Amino acid sequence: MSSEKKYCAICAWRVGCQKRFSVSTDSQGQVRCPDYSRDLSIKDDEIEEAVKKDQQ
Repeated sequence: MSSEKKYCAICAWRVGCQKRFSVSTDSQGQVRCPDYSRDLSIKDDEIEEAVKKDQQ
């Protein structure tokens, strides 16, 4: 059983986020942001693609 992935690229607030580049991340790049909430319009199979684009 895997835990939910938390990345800026899939956060509902990503467009207007002021913390995007200042939040702490763990060794896997997952954000530790109190304002994080997953964008439910993004399907699970689209998450990996969004993360790859965000990391470029």
